[in-house]
Amino acid sequence: MKPTNNKPKEEQAFNPNAAALPDSGIFGLPCDPKKDKVIILPVPFEATTSYGGGTANGPQAIFHASKQVDLFDPITGNPYEAGISMLLESREIIALNKKARALAQPIIQAGGVAPGNKRHERDAAEVNEICNRVHRKIYEHVKIQLERDKIPIVLGGDHSVAQGAIEAYAEKFPKLGVLQIDAHADLRDGFEGFEYSHASVMHNVLYRRLLPGSIERLVQVGLRDIGPEEHECIQTERTMKIKAFFAHEVKRGACSPSFVSNIFWKIAQALPDEVYVSFDIDGLDQSMCPHTGTPVPGGLTWDEMEQILQALVENGKRIVGCDLVEVTPGPTHGDEWDANVGARVLYKLIGYMLLSQKNK
Repeated sequence: MKPTNNKPKEEQAFNPNAAALPDSGIFGLPCDPKKDKVIILPVPFEATTSYGGGTANGPQAIFHASKQVDLFDPITGNPYEAGISMLLESREIIALNKKARALAQPIIQAGGVAPGNKRHERDAAEVNEICNRVHRKIYEHVKIQLERDKIPIVLGGDHSVAQGAIEAYAEKFPKLGVLQIDAHADLRDGFEGFEYSHASVMHNVLYRRLLPGSIERLVQVGLRDIGPEEHECIQTERTMKIKAFFAHEVKRGACSPSFVSNIFWKIAQALPDEVYVSFDIDGLDQSMCPHTGTPVPGGLTWDEMEQILQALVENGKRIVGCDLVEVTPGPTHGDEWDANVGARVLYKLIGYMLLSQKNK
């Protein structure tokens, strides 16, 4: 992967108060991946998206929308000062997405692999192999950046792309906790015949790992669309690996009169000291992401999202990494609302992550 702007910072007179220049990097910044701390890896992959499509267009839409984000944040300060670079999309992953999507679509339209349908079985197996290949590439890219003492962020694409990133982080941080902000539990043991479905990413992180690393705890927040088997899995694992905070619990718990006993602190306290945030945009209220692949009414407000991240910092948690997935730009030209929200979520994640590390 190559940077979207490789001009050395010292050659650019960067003014954080000015409008973004046409050839600037993400958030209108000068880009120098060798020096910048935060490295964003765009992954335009959505082979198994089972409802709405378009998440593969999310990274570029967020890149363009990011240039309208003001760089000072009243809570986290100036995250841009750490240096943020976004790399170019991989042509290989673009090609693999096109191939896998074409193979998967007939199966998805049929409601999954039809019993006895040899073509479905063959095509599903090929999609699984492509997904496996993509996840390993993501793992390798993230691992390389971690070895360089960078903070790599995967920008999807559908939620399945988070698996390789989480496994690379888990390998470096053996007691890693994952905070999943999502409308869905993503705990299905395969979906529609696809082992590496977007609906299976957290099941795979826990039970079908590509690599040795594992996580200590999965904390899910904002759930409101969940299957019976996923609910049973949560109930079975709740004393060990999984703790779920459903959307209605967040809404009710946010009204607690005691700040230190409210739902946001409970979420933070359920996690170990080192946290990876996996952020599916549909965890937010649908008004903020109307075009996401599988929208669900309800969800977190912007303020609730920020209070969760702030509670992590105030409880001494160290946010070591994150991903942002399932952002889908609108179908008509100029409909940039989803990308605008996605870019601002991304900047908030970076800001709280850097703040949490500064406090350690």
